[in-house]
Amino acid sequence: MIKAFFNVFEIIGDFLHLIFSVVLISIKRPPRFALIRNQLYEIGVLSLPVVAITGFSTGMVLAAQSYFQLSDKGLVGVTGLMVAKAMMVELGPVLTAFMVTGRVGASMCAELGTMKVTEQIDALKSMTVNPLSYLVAPRFIAGTIMLPLLTIFSFVLGIIGGYLIAVEFYNMPHNTFVDPIRIHLNNFDMFSGFIKSLAFGIMIVTISCYRGMTTRGGAAGVGRATTNSVVICYSAILISNFFITMILNESHDLISGFLDTIVEYISYFIGYFSR
Repeated sequence: MIKAFFNVFEIIGDFLHLIFSVVLISIKRPPRFALIRNQLYEIGVLSLPVVAITGFSTGMVLAAQSYFQLSDKGLVGVTGLMVAKAMMVELGPVLTAFMVTGRVGASMCAELGTMKVTEQIDALKSMTVNPLSYLVAPRFIAGTIMLPLLTIFSFVLGIIGGYLIAVEFYNMPHNTFVDPIRIHLNNFDMFSGFIKSLAFGIMIVTISCYRGMTTRGGAAGVGRATTNSVVICYSAILISNFFITMILNESHDLISGFLDTIVEYISYFIGYFSR
């Protein structure tokens, strides 16, 4: 029991050391752009279809349920806002992270796990190639960049899906759907979605790579590591989503004021240089 307790702390320490090392490598000695480009394509471009299906269908379901539940209460005017808020702040980042975990995270873990059990990673070390720089850092950089972009893509398609159901199917007026989004979707909502997607991207890549690079036990071990990495990623996304939400909500006034100030300065400089 005591040994298992200390093993947990050892695993957490190794994982945090991996994150710290990868961040340091990514800043001080970034990997070649060709490696990053390949991972941008693998994580981002190839994930577009599944993210599109997820975002579009989720937006349609949100609009259908919102309209059905609120129509007899005289509140159908908030249908568009509910779709936009849910997709931007919660469902967009979480569901996108889930899809990327299933499509990319499992693949990362299986690939690195296979390299580990076949001693390819040891071969890289023998050739004085840092496995973190060659294998993990490109995935880390690409995942950090692509998860927020994929979340935005999912959000846009969710709005389109919700618009088609509410306006085209239920005959809701265009302005009734769109105007509340323009008024009430603010900088804080966008910032919340961005922070969550950024955190989820880092978690997916680091957990998947860590489980892959610590795989043992041959082909069966690769299968177990891949399954464990997906389960851990899903659990980490859900748990961290709660804590990030609470922290952001408690800091709402501070963050909103800071964002409004930034937007004012940007607007000022744009207006100044466009004269």
